[in-house]
Amino acid sequence: MAFREKTAWIMSLALLLGGVFYFGVVVTGSQALGASMPPLVPIIAIYVGLLVTISIIGHIGAAISSGRSANDPMDEREAQIVARATTLSDYIMGVGILVSLAIYLVSYDGNRLFHLVFGTLMLAQFAQYVAQIVFFRRQSAIAE
Repeated sequence: MAFREKTAWIMSLALLLGGVFYFGVVVTGSQALGASMPPLVPIIAIYVGLLVTISIIGHIGAAISSGRSANDPMDEREAQIVARATTLSDYIMGVGILVSLAIYLVSYDGNRLFHLVFGTLMLAQFAQYVAQIVFFRRQSAIAE
């Protein structure tokens, strides 16, 4: 498995775990309040800390297991994979933001808007890494 594919797996896992944590707190808090809970800096800080911790530990492990190839620059194939995955992610972000704004126009709930936009950013980034994994796997299958 290529180093960039390993990093995509690590970041996918980090974003998935972070998203489950964040939205678990938001849903539970919103149910307790009976309305959308406000964004809280401590919850966002824990989310970011979780992402950073998983990312650092995972990337250290990936770099150790990849050896010298971890420092290699992106080759043409990897650059194309990352570009295609980024394009998909951009579409998801655009649609997600438009949907979030449409929901706001109906509900006028700024707290919900914040969480929807934050979730859209998470989802778009997660989709980018998942697309990279799929494209790397597809490329590996073709090469074999």
